[in-house]
Parts: sequence; structure tokens; C-alpha cells
Amino acid sequence: MINDKKVIFSGIQPSSDSVTLGNYLGALKNWVTLQDEYSCIFSVVDMHAITVRQEPAQLRKNTLSLLAQYIACGLDAEKNIMFIQSHVPQHAELSWILNCFTQMGELNRMTQFKDKSQKHPENINAGLYTYPVLMAADILLYQTDLVPVGADQKQHLELARDIAHRFNTLYSDTFVVPDAYIPAKNAGAKIMSLQTPTAKMSKSDPNPNGCIFLLDKPEDIIRKVKRAVTDSEAEVCYREGKDGINNLLTIYSTVTGKSVDEAVAEFTGRGYGDFKLAVGEAVAEHLRPIQERYDDLMKNKDYLESVYKKGAESAFSIARRTVTKVKKKVGFII
Repeated sequence: MINDKKVIFSGIQPSSDSVTLGNYLGALKNWVTLQDEYSCIFSVVDMHAITVRQEPAQLRKNTLSLLAQYIACGLDAEKNIMFIQSHVPQHAELSWILNCFTQMGELNRMTQFKDKSQKHPENINAGLYTYPVLMAADILLYQTDLVPVGADQKQHLELARDIAHRFNTLYSDTFVVPDAYIPAKNAGAKIMSLQTPTAKMSKSDPNPNGCIFLLDKPEDIIRKVKRAVTDSEAEVCYREGKDGINNLLTIYSTVTGKSVDEAVAEFTGRGYGDFKLAVGEAVAEHLRPIQERYDDLMKNKDYLESVYKKGAESAFSIARRTVTKVKKKVGFII
């Protein structure tokens, strides 16, 4: 990946067998548009997943499934480096070194640690506390220029920037200091829970009707959308205070390519029942070819293995150069 293109790195945890509609519309769909303009590195970050207890066989299944979903959504294995995080040992190696350049106070301010500790009080482990440093290592290993991040990850990117600045100041320029990738207007849509439309759509939503998954059957998608929380006004329009309808309009416009204004005009004078059915059907139809491609990929495990092995080799080559440089600068004998 030696070229003049800027480097983008991103990854998703294989903590369930399917990404959410929010993951897809907010991240994966946008990644596909980046692969011609940037040198893209996309990882299945299985090391991050084990901060929460995972059943081993299920984690292996989820990891392969997520890689297949990357490809099914349109990521080209010939254009991008796609690999499994635990296959490149430099992630753990650099993470330990960077731990020694990260202040306790910085980690104490990480809001996701507080949130996850409340959700998993029985397993508040050190990895949960220090995983923002592993995330920094993920990014800095590849001399990443840009990181697509949502609002909930901006704090972690700022930590990566602070660590890079600190290390560069102590030892001379070593890391590229990454910036956030800000998608074009209307790209990277933020999708909210269908049941709690003031909260982000999440696979950990306690209400199973709150989250649509990429691999949901069409009838399940339509059923979940029909049950989506709206309001009592019975007017399809986008404005403050109409969180449920605003969310459905965002989903509809994103999967159909129509603007929100066009969507509003389409349903003027029509009830919420018609609107919800149309949204559900549009989502199901948009995901149909992705699901068909995914099913084909999961029948071809040899191909998936070739993708993650080739990706790991490419990622290893880049990561090794960075870690060798870091080791020399901190004083290790190489």
C-alpha cells in the first residue's frame, strides 16, 4: 500500500452474528464509497470483543460472518486490506508500549468504560479499562491519516491523537497524527433505536424490536418497523420533537436515495401505517442483494480464508515497520 493516497483505518467488533442497520448505513455503506479514493484498511476487531465475555465457538463464527458481511456490502478484497485483528500480533505489542505513554487520568475520563461497566458489573476487567489504548494502537500502527468515527468514538480518537503527539514530542516524529473523517452531507447517517428513538440503534438494545440486523429476514424487518415508536400527530414530517418519524425518514431516504424532503412529499396526507410499511419494504429490498451475496460467501469458506490470510500478511508488513521503529526509539534492542 505504498501510494499517494491517504490511509483510512476502521473496524467493527464481531460481538454478534450480524451488524445492525445502523452499523451498515452509518459506517459500512460509507466505507464502500471510500475504497477508490483512499488506501483503506478494515479490520474485524476480535481482540476488542473479548472485553465482554464471549462463547469461543460463537466468536469464531461471528468473526467469519462479519468478514463476509464486509464483502457482501461491497468492500473489494482487491482494493482494501481486510484482516482479523488477532492475526497481527503487533496490535497487542504496540498497545502495551502505548499503555506506558497513556495517563491514568486520560483513561478515567473515557465515558464508554463507565457505560460498559454499568452494563457488565460482573466483569469490570482491565481490558475494558485500557481498550482505548488498543484502539489507538490499531490506528497508529498503519500511519493512519483519517478515521471514520461516530460521536461515541470521538473521545477515543482524541486519545489516539494525544498519545501520538506525546510520543512524537519525546522521540521525534514516529506516528502520523490521525484526523477524524467527516463524511459528506447525508452520508454516514446516524440511525436510532426503533423503540427508543433518542438512543442510537444498538445490538445490545434490551428490546429486540429496537434494532434491525443486516441479516434479518424481510418479514422480521417489516414487523420491527411496523412496531416502531412514533407519536400521536399522524403527520409524516421532519421536525424537532418527532424523533421516531425523523429516524424512519432518515432510514427511508438513505436506503432509497431520496432526500428527506422528497420522502416527506411522497407521504403527505398518508397515515403512519402506509409510511411504516413502505419503510420496512424499502429496507428489506435494499438489504436483499447483500443477504444473497452473504449467503454465497458463507458457502465459500476457502475464499474467506484467502481474504483474511492475504489481508493479515499485508497488515503485518505495515505494522511490523511501525513497531520496529517504535522499539528502537524507546530503547529496545532489535
